[in-house]
Amino acid sequence: MSSINVGMMTSGGLAPCLSSSIAHLVSYWAEAKRAGKIADLTIRMYIDGYKGLLQGESFLVPENLWDDIGALHELGGSPIGNSRVKLTNVDDCVRRGFVPEGMSPLEVASQQLLKDNINVIHTIGGDDTNTQAAQLSKYLLEQHNGKVVVVGMPKTVDNDVYPIKQTFGAYTAACQGAHFFDNVVSESTANPRMLIIHECMGRESGYLTAETAKVYRENLEKKKFLSLFSTNKASRDIHAVWVPELPVDILAEGKRLREIMDKYGNVNVFISEGSGVEDIVREMEATGQEVPRDAFGHVKLDKVNPGVYFSRRLAQLVGAEKTLVQKSGYFARAAPSNDFDRDLIGKCAKAGVEAAINGVSGCMGEDEEKAGCPVRPIEFSRIKGGKPFNANSEWFQGMLKDIGQI
Repeated sequence: MSSINVGMMTSGGLAPCLSSSIAHLVSYWAEAKRAGKIADLTIRMYIDGYKGLLQGESFLVPENLWDDIGALHELGGSPIGNSRVKLTNVDDCVRRGFVPEGMSPLEVASQQLLKDNINVIHTIGGDDTNTQAAQLSKYLLEQHNGKVVVVGMPKTVDNDVYPIKQTFGAYTAACQGAHFFDNVVSESTANPRMLIIHECMGRESGYLTAETAKVYRENLEKKKFLSLFSTNKASRDIHAVWVPELPVDILAEGKRLREIMDKYGNVNVFISEGSGVEDIVREMEATGQEVPRDAFGHVKLDKVNPGVYFSRRLAQLVGAEKTLVQKSGYFARAAPSNDFDRDLIGKCAKAGVEAAINGVSGCMGEDEEKAGCPVRPIEFSRIKGGKPFNANSEWFQGMLKDIGQI
């Protein structure tokens, strides 16, 4: 029986799972110690993700707080802070002052883990976080004899990580986005000929937009409307759902939605923030504008603003008198986990602790490339982002037919 020093960090953008992931992991590590599976245990939190790891900023969680860790389930965001840092982008790490000139961020991170006597590091983040965890795991194995076990926990509201069936926080974010629009849609009664654009997060995957639309329509079905009044199920329904996986014929959609505007006096469109980005980038580059990008090379979507871009074009086509663009992203991603996600996180945390005790690195999740999608530490070499939403799925195609989009 051995002693284990555990490190944890959260990284990347927020998702409704960070606090719950920490709560579950701490609880299962504490349970393992009490069950006699390990002789002794320390739990260290690195502050602000890879930034804190590179700069040696961390704190220990005292044992007398382990039993109270469940309080984190009620919190959104991360209790230890996030950052966007790419360990393999040496120039960016140097420029931001995270490592000295001439130093490898992977080596600096490895040395910090060794200095802190870390045996297991849990990286809680999305595809960027866990692909970097894969690089760190590979580096530790090749340069430091694999002295640190790396166990990832996959969070992202985009649900776009191969080969993971369902990433943490994605369903909670969809439910929160639907709740957000439950209120926003009432703005359709504030002005004649109102166009409402609901922009959901999703750079390359339309999962969150589609799932949010699905949950919103399920909620709408439960509402009762009175025939005497103009606001009704049809006027509060979604009239278009645009995702990156499907092309948008703006002229054809404008003609179709113009008929809805004429009939109901408003139009409601759900759009992924990544929809049409290539068109916007081409337009910016053609006019000599600089395209803002982050350390990972991703276009900064909040700067190019697809929702505003499409709203201007669509407003003219449908004859809108007023246009409202509302983004549910920050509202949705900052929520605490719902019951579905807490259960999923708990299963993965429990299996992740067992894997770590057995010295097995990997990213925890339901492996959809294995029969039955078992929860297991998926080999980091198989982890990658960019998994598209299946826009041809029966339920999504059925929804598009129901709202008249196809």
